[in-house]
Amino acid sequence: AAVAVVTGRPADAAVRQGGLSGAEGLEHLTVLGAYGAERWDARTGEMSAAPPPPGVAAVRSELPALLADLGAPAGTWTEDKGRAVAVHTRRTDDPSAAFELLRTPLCALAERHGLVVEPGRMVLELRPPGIDKGAALTAHLRGAGANAVLYAGDDLGDLAAFAAVEKLRDEGVPGVLVCSGGGETGETVPEIADRADVVVDGPSGLVALLNALADQLDTDARA
Repeated sequence: AAVAVVTGRPADAAVRQGGLSGAEGLEHLTVLGAYGAERWDARTGEMSAAPPPPGVAAVRSELPALLADLGAPAGTWTEDKGRAVAVHTRRTDDPSAAFELLRTPLCALAERHGLVVEPGRMVLELRPPGIDKGAALTAHLRGAGANAVLYAGDDLGDLAAFAAVEKLRDEGVPGVLVCSGGGETGETVPEIADRADVVVDGPSGLVALLNALADQLDTDARA
């Protein structure tokens, strides 16, 4: 049995924020950061990473001037993910309008430097092509020799992983798709909920689901 955290953020950020380093009972946990370009193994504590992608540094350099020229509204903020750069509009007075204002220019900026734009909930992420949660998940499952998978997600960036699980199901590998909706954020992404087998009430709902699954596995093992 293997558990993986698949995230677009750097692997070390997930390890730090989750308090994973040195925690007991995580021998089968892997963190796949930067959409799989970075990997942290809880059993060994080792971190590995692919070379930095070209184009991200150029985008990082040009982005502030571009946002100023576009008149990006107050509250627009940029998140440097190391191997990607994300522009958030959630904190602006009109997040949807700001999102649409920036979408086309950021797509053009990304294209000039060989990157793609991944939209999310009031966020546009500029990152290298061919790197997504679906590719990261598929590679991990193949490497682990998994014969079943449960994947949970809450945003548009998880659609690639949903597609990967659907493809595996077509190949005969049982898979369950979970949407984490509502909960603390009060938001549910329709594209995720519509394709999910199960919808839970935010992160706390996902924890409850995983706890119930773990209890059932323990019961089955003792039977």
